[in-house]
Amino acid sequence: MTDEAPLRRRDSPDTAGDGPHPVPPGPHAGGPEGGPEEPRPATPLTAPRDGTPRPVETEAELAEIVSRLTAGNGPVAVDAERASGYRYTQRAYLVQLRRAGSGTVLLDPLPLDDLRTLDAALADTEWVLHAASQDLPCLAELGMRPRRLFDTELAARLAGFERVGLAALTEQLLGYSLEKHHSAADWSTRPLPESWLTYAALDVELLTDLRDMLAAELEQQGKTAWAAEEFAALVAGADRPPRVRPDPWRRTSGIHRVRGARAQSRVRALWYARDGVAARRDSAPGRVLPDSAIVAAAEADPKDERTLLGIPGFGGRSVRRLARIWLDALDQARALPDDALPVNQPVDGPPPPHRWAERDPIAAARLARCRQIVVGTAERHNLPPENLVSPDFVRRLAWSPPDEITSRTVGDTLLGFGARNWQVVLLADDLAEVLPETL
Repeated sequence: MTDEAPLRRRDSPDTAGDGPHPVPPGPHAGGPEGGPEEPRPATPLTAPRDGTPRPVETEAELAEIVSRLTAGNGPVAVDAERASGYRYTQRAYLVQLRRAGSGTVLLDPLPLDDLRTLDAALADTEWVLHAASQDLPCLAELGMRPRRLFDTELAARLAGFERVGLAALTEQLLGYSLEKHHSAADWSTRPLPESWLTYAALDVELLTDLRDMLAAELEQQGKTAWAAEEFAALVAGADRPPRVRPDPWRRTSGIHRVRGARAQSRVRALWYARDGVAARRDSAPGRVLPDSAIVAAAEADPKDERTLLGIPGFGGRSVRRLARIWLDALDQARALPDDALPVNQPVDGPPPPHRWAERDPIAAARLARCRQIVVGTAERHNLPPENLVSPDFVRRLAWSPPDEITSRTVGDTLLGFGARNWQVVLLADDLAEVLPETL
């Protein structure tokens, strides 16, 4: 479909989703070990089977869509598009849904109050998302929270697939290739180009078909219960506010080059000045002032506009117009008394692993043994080690094991960190054996 092709009328008949998408004779069988030895080329999927729907933009249209989706059957595929890298917030600028018997729906959330009526209509429905943790926060802002979900990316990881992107899985399991060239687009653009809307509709076109293939693969491997626990954890955290990092300015790229508390105070002052501008403009901070410019200014400590504008990153017109803001921030940092300078905050948890051998050789040896257990167990069960257990949980356990080391205490410790029951069942016994210091 081209940008000039007509959009399908919103009131046109729609029988989409009443059966699986016709599967081409491509590499759609084979599971994690790969498809046939000589897979045929995948069939490009360039247009939704029933055309590209226009985005819903009014409350009346939303009410019609709620009725339509309620009348559908089976799981509902859900996706959302943000404007990461362009906007300050991570809000959704387009929501896509598809359900058997209801077809594909595109929703523009900007003119709508919220999507709570839609959420209520789908309360008893399983949602199918790909990489759900990326979309759940922005959907929750709109009043949409799943009660049950199936995450196709996470399912593929648990099933041992090496490539877990939506396009890769769709090609391997269903024999269709998806273009992903609009994935990093500025979805806050209005009006949205038709080619973008087609791309967005295709993201949910095959999602429930993919869900069925992956569910069968998990069942065959005996991992259905594992996936259920993982999905339940995603649901439980769907409306949990994002964790606020202390001292977020310390994550400025290149800050390791800035030496001394006084210079770090300049990074901090510029970071917060930039953040204020970005919030007011609803623009991604890096588009206001790049991290590299903050670091360079913190090192140079310019005291006048001419010197400031000579630093790489400050030469652009929009940055130059804000010169007074940057200089004021640097002046404020310069005026700070010594006791107001940044200090290193105590680390919550163990130190970085590369320092363990120096600080606590016994703990370093413990960590190495625990890692061997995790890697070996993951290999036996054909899944990535990081999906078997969080590396942070392993580090915390190795750095500070329970006073009495038994399978039960190790399991309770892992559960306290947030591990799932299935992970504890697979790991607790073996970890309890290797945690004690060997003589």
